[in-house]
Amino acid sequence: MTTRPPDLTDRPRLEHARNRARKRGLALFLHEEARTEVEDRLMMVNKAFTDVAIVTGFPEAWRESFPNAVIVPDEDHLALAQGQFDLVIHALSLHWANDPVGQLVQARRALRPDGLLIAACFGGQTLHELRSTLAETEVAISGGLSPRVVPMGEIRDLGGLLQRAGFALPVADLSPRNVSYASLFDLMRDLRAMGETNALAARLRRATPRALFAQAAALYQSRFPAPSNPARIAATFDLVFLTAWAPDESQQKPLRPGSAQARLADALGTRELTLPKSDPNTRQTP
Repeated sequence: MTTRPPDLTDRPRLEHARNRARKRGLALFLHEEARTEVEDRLMMVNKAFTDVAIVTGFPEAWRESFPNAVIVPDEDHLALAQGQFDLVIHALSLHWANDPVGQLVQARRALRPDGLLIAACFGGQTLHELRSTLAETEVAISGGLSPRVVPMGEIRDLGGLLQRAGFALPVADLSPRNVSYASLFDLMRDLRAMGETNALAARLRRATPRALFAQAAALYQSRFPAPSNPARIAATFDLVFLTAWAPDESQQKPLRPGSAQARLADALGTRELTLPKSDPNTRQTP
């Protein structure tokens, strides 16, 4: 019998944060950046897509560019019919998924053979300045540590999710965005307007002392000044883009090792050198 791991995300809390952002005024500039990147990638693909689904918590950021797309909430179980689409865009919500591999598996099943997935998510060093500042301050004040920033996957690990989900021709790349703010409080105000406040299931459930944020703001300013203006603070947002295809027999396959019909040296116009065989009984050191 397998035990399900605890949820990463408190879904009702996440929806509350998003609805609060809508009521108070959204800040979706990172969604707009991601949308532009997705459009650029689609322009490089020699294929027309007619049946598009977008998995997102903020459809208002994507409808303008994809008016005919089916919008699907980023819930644990995606409302995607099997084999219905030739393009699925997973738009800046995979970092909140309780089961990211499951999300990608559902996206693959929704694609027809040779259909395309483009997933954009936060990863890498996103908000590393905020994470380290809050952690150091909380330990100094209370002697303990509570989760406050959603963990971010590294690009290699995120790319590996595509293979685990059964995709073909997987590619992962990173597009960093460096933003500056007047203070920690301005950064936190923007995160609220993005709907990206703390929705972790394991978050601290009691009120945070005000002294923590005041002290964290001073520490943040001293540790992470913005390069262009030391009076401001720097904030990193790493946008990771995962691109892959639903398997199809028409796709190129890698050659078997040793099956090459031409020498690399000939293709490069260079001379191939044959190295002497080393004595297995002799140990070489760098």
